[in-house]
Amino acid sequence: MEYQRLIVCHECDLLFRKPSSVKGRRAACSRCGAGMTALPGSGWPLDWICAVTLAALIVFCIAQSFPVIELRANGMTSEATLFGAVRSLWSGNMRVVAIMVFCSAVLFPLIELLALLYVLVPLRLGTLPPRFNAMVRLVQLVRPWGMVEVFMLGVLVTIVKMVSIAQVIPGPGLFATGALTLMLGVVASFDPSRLWAVRDEIGRSQMADVRWSRVSTGRGRFTRPLGARQAGSPPAITARRAGLVGCHACGLVQTPIEGEAHQRCSRCEHVLHERRPDSLTRTASLLLAAAFAYIPANLLPIMHASSVGGSEDDTILGGVAYFWTSGDWPLAVVVFVASVLVPVLKLLVLTLLTVAASRGSGWRARERATLYRIVERIGRWSMLDVFVVALTVNLVHFGSLAVITAGPAALAFGAVVVLTMLASLQFDPRLIWDNVDAGQRHTPTANDEVPAAPFPTNRIS
Repeated sequence: MEYQRLIVCHECDLLFRKPSSVKGRRAACSRCGAGMTALPGSGWPLDWICAVTLAALIVFCIAQSFPVIELRANGMTSEATLFGAVRSLWSGNMRVVAIMVFCSAVLFPLIELLALLYVLVPLRLGTLPPRFNAMVRLVQLVRPWGMVEVFMLGVLVTIVKMVSIAQVIPGPGLFATGALTLMLGVVASFDPSRLWAVRDEIGRSQMADVRWSRVSTGRGRFTRPLGARQAGSPPAITARRAGLVGCHACGLVQTPIEGEAHQRCSRCEHVLHERRPDSLTRTASLLLAAAFAYIPANLLPIMHASSVGGSEDDTILGGVAYFWTSGDWPLAVVVFVASVLVPVLKLLVLTLLTVAASRGSGWRARERATLYRIVERIGRWSMLDVFVVALTVNLVHFGSLAVITAGPAALAFGAVVVLTMLASLQFDPRLIWDNVDAGQRHTPTANDEVPAAPFPTNRIS
């Protein structure tokens, strides 16, 4: 059996027969509903992604070089840039928060764009760049932590907040950041694991002396998988039951080496594991730390304002109340959802998933898998308040007239965001389905071999 013809769902471990091409469509697992990665022909063509990535890099440089917004009050002018916001936090003894803002809004998006271009440009020329595996894995590593779209929303919230106290003038950096947000959305839709299949195509074309343009078309028919499960049929064939393991980085299905604790993928050299080691223990520890940090994040002031009329501390809930009473109830709802509801939702859902997995529960597995994907995707939006604080601190520094500094809650809230994101990354969603599969075990027969197994049918949406 050629394992290259198989693909495994990374969220429920179900095995599928890989199609020759999905022709730009989205393939989803028929059991858990997760999107299937590393499929040939999925997503945008490489030429488009390469062009959009190059354009995004140019716009990124523009967004960092010009002011995002400018504030004018009482004949005094102040402007905010992303680097200026980081510098203000650093000089205000909020260095950890400054590092969070810099990494999530500048460093990680820049690394992703540069690494993608480093890989895509040589691929379009039909050659493989040095350190290809490391660069693709680097893109996969930093992608969840880039938060330019959250920063853009933070800019909009800051503009509405400042309009009532001064004249706000949008800068060139604001429009560049908006364009960058759209471009990064297109780049984020590209699955980096596809690049390993392209690398294999280049290798085969070079061995067969075939022109690159002919190999890179990525066209072909969607091959029909083996028959779907029928009522009364044996349990679904998973990679673990078949004695196989799928690489989380490149998607290659291969046989694990017995007795080797840290086996690496034969194609991309990523560490292989049937299940993430100590997943529940790590997730529970991170959740506990996040729950402790969430208390001071809501009780302590997130900003401290000083002016000739006195001083005032502002908490997260106080900011929500300010927007609501001033008539900006849509922004009040946005801030409340991003800064209060989302962190609580993440803590509760991840706690539910961890407890259910530790107790071996098979209750509503598909619903729990959906909750996990929701939590994983919305986790970054909790950084909204941190970005608002950074921009406000950079904008309001009018000497003795008015100065705003970051409060201790900014650090606590940033810690909540990072810890909950780490917890969702450490949780292994395959544990949800292991409990379901455990209740469906049967006596193995000859039909349970991988080549003859009744694989479920992929759903294309």
